[in-house]
Amino acid sequence: MRHSCSHVLAQAVLEMFPDAKLGIGPTIENGFYYDFDLPRTLIPEDLPILEKKMKHIVKQTQKFRRYEEPVKKSIEFFEKIKQPYKVELVSDLEKGGEKTVSFYENTDQNGEGKFVDLCKGPHVEHTGQVGAFKLTHTAGAYWRGDEKRPMLQRIYGVCFAEQKGLDEYLKMLEEAKKRDHRKLGK
Repeated sequence: MRHSCSHVLAQAVLEMFPDAKLGIGPTIENGFYYDFDLPRTLIPEDLPILEKKMKHIVKQTQKFRRYEEPVKKSIEFFEKIKQPYKVELVSDLEKGGEKTVSFYENTDQNGEGKFVDLCKGPHVEHTGQVGAFKLTHTAGAYWRGDEKRPMLQRIYGVCFAEQKGLDEYLKMLEEAKKRDHRKLGK
């Protein structure tokens, strides 16, 4: 569910920034993140805009479909759509001996592809099953954790099966902020 939500985020970012370059988007405790190389620095006001786009994608109940492609064809695909970080990832898989790689595609009710990403999965059946989510903050992250590589923008989010779980988690975060030693010390 959380990994599927990271794909929905990436799809929303590409709608807002069609020239965005995709990094990676794994799950983390209580949520997910996704790294992007964007044409401008994100501002806090961007997060509600992206959330609105994500909610629209969720309402469309786009189906997730897994498929595999040969490594060479995958590299050509990512080169064609100008996704250099994905080209690098697939090239590394090829060096590791992989012959094929897996993708997940979100498709609308007509079977039209909306978003495709290199991914092992698994995913929920469709975007309508990602649950309740909130984008929480952004941060910088070097590509592959190497300070000699490009600095990407990481968008963090939390995701829970139900709104109640999300609300409780956000309330807990607010309570923790009130007890922050940096704030209390002042």
